[in-house]
Amino acid sequence: MSEMVFEIETVSAGATRRVGAALGDSVHSGDVIVLTGDLGAGKTVIAQGVAEALGISGGVTSPTFNILVVHRGPLELAHFDLYRLEHAWQLEDIDFWGVVEGDSVSLIEWGDRFPGSLPSDVLTVTLTITDDEERHITVSASGVRSGRLAGEWRERCEGLDGVTLSRQEGS
Repeated sequence: MSEMVFEIETVSAGATRRVGAALGDSVHSGDVIVLTGDLGAGKTVIAQGVAEALGISGGVTSPTFNILVVHRGPLELAHFDLYRLEHAWQLEDIDFWGVVEGDSVSLIEWGDRFPGSLPSDVLTVTLTITDDEERHITVSASGVRSGRLAGEWRERCEGLDGVTLSRQEGS
């Protein structure tokens, strides 16, 4: 499968959260999503939208100091933040591979720090700050499963308030 790539522009944190909710409406058990971008780019805002769509109650914050927070809901959400880890071997301490290969939806902030430790089929969401509230989001799928997820997500983003979709490549 060739890599699928599309781009999203959002005009506000609310629009970015709606994009996250559209992703949450698209995920299935076992999906792995890597969230990348500078500090403050909106990775946790996307995670909040996903959690909202999954019916997870309670606040979702960046798990920077916990590294992994598992949110229980109709579909379990494993929310990782690998920012504070320095070495891939530290992933063993949090049972990274056991969780990622399980039935949870895995959202991995800063997963790009350890690319060799990620499954081969992941959806990568790269957020870039373009203005105070505006974000540019690049979505790329590396396999069949993530390609399906990307396609479903793109369809759900069409017509969202404050959201513009741009180019799409691949299949």
